[in-house]
Amino acid sequence: MAKLKIGVPSDDKPVKIALELPATVHRDLVAYAEVLARDSGHPIGDPARLIAPMLARFMATDRAFTKSRRRKMEGVERG
Repeated sequence: MAKLKIGVPSDDKPVKIALELPATVHRDLVAYAEVLARDSGHPIGDPARLIAPMLARFMATDRAFTKSRRRKMEGVERG
């Protein structure tokens, strides 16, 4: 079993956006969904549902973003 960075997407209330992906990224997204489905035993009906948890994971692990966001939130609380 592969150690993937994200799990099966939760059923959260979505916000619609339009997004264009390069074909290579789309193929990789489909392949990722296939690996995740095989490893988790939960079918992924629409690989696009993986985009949100992937982005969330990326932002949560980006130290510069986290630090900048924390500074901004501290400024809002003070001011």
